Amino acid sequence: MKRYGNLYPKICDFDNVVLAHTNARRGKSWYKEVKMVDSDPFYYADLIHNMLREKRYRTSEYEIFETNDSGKTRTIYKLPYFPDRIVQWAILQVIEPIFLKDFIYDTYSALPGRGIHLGLKRLHKALDDKENTTYCLKFDVKKYYPSIPHLNLKNALRRKFKDTDLLWLLDEIIDSVNEEKGIPIGNYTSQYFANFYLSPYDHWIKEKKKIRYYFRYMDDIVILHKSKKFLHWLRYETDWYFRQNFGLEIKNNWQVFPTRERGIDFLGYRSFGDRTLLRKTTAKRFQTSMKKILKEGLNKKGRMSIASYEGWLKWCDSFGLRRKYIGPLEVFL
Repeated sequence: MKRYGNLYPKICDFDNVVLAHTNARRGKSWYKEVKMVDSDPFYYADLIHNMLREKRYRTSEYEIFETNDSGKTRTIYKLPYFPDRIVQWAILQVIEPIFLKDFIYDTYSALPGRGIHLGLKRLHKALDDKENTTYCLKFDVKKYYPSIPHLNLKNALRRKFKDTDLLWLLDEIIDSVNEEKGIPIGNYTSQYFANFYLSPYDHWIKEKKKIRYYFRYMDDIVILHKSKKFLHWLRYETDWYFRQNFGLEIKNNWQVFPTRERGIDFLGYRSFGDRTLLRKTTAKRFQTSMKKILKEGLNKKGRMSIASYEGWLKWCDSFGLRRKYIGPLEVFL
């Protein structure tokens, strides 16, 4: 494996920090801290430039709160915009291309040019091969973000990078919440750390196990094969692999099932091969939201909600939902 060095000076570079502010502020121009930096961007960029160059940067205190995502409670860690979010952008602008070289094509979460809809297209194309996609193995990792061991992650990063100053900075961010395990949901860097950490499994699956139809969205994994028995054995091997190599466990709600009879619940949709439906929880939220709009009338918030769901509906067979809920409102849209 090639190891990369001499990256820290590129991160500290003044122009790189200015660009980091430009990228970090997108969609956040109304933030108080963004306005502060916008008032004199070169002054604040110079502060960060010197802070990094002299290795005085320390991760700020997090604002911690909980959110509910499809019935799952997640703890979110939010850092101040200045200097932390700008610093993390400055890091990623330099190391993101290196990470991307390591990732297989069929991993989709939080990566430029990929995402839900590319993954869905690839899954649908795979399902055209009916002979070799008879069964599906589906699983995810038990408390993935909070369970990543710091030592394992740091060792993995040291196999990728040989720049000691860069590794000092990455260690500082990794250890900013807990010294032993867990990376904070909410950090820009956490998305890349989490993707990178499971990358060896992607290559093991593709190159050692010769699996053709494999899809990963962060820690949500789908594998298609013609043999039910093979997938059960692969699940057993995967459980061993995750424990031995990652210090992680796959959830005990893993499933092996007939692909077309059940449909694959993945990326917010249920894919059957000949048709694609919204995930049940998404469809239920859509119906609840639309009933409220029909009852209370269409306002600005309602229009935004409809536009959001239209983005989901156009990727699935949604004629019935459109006719029942959006149809009566089309004259007002």
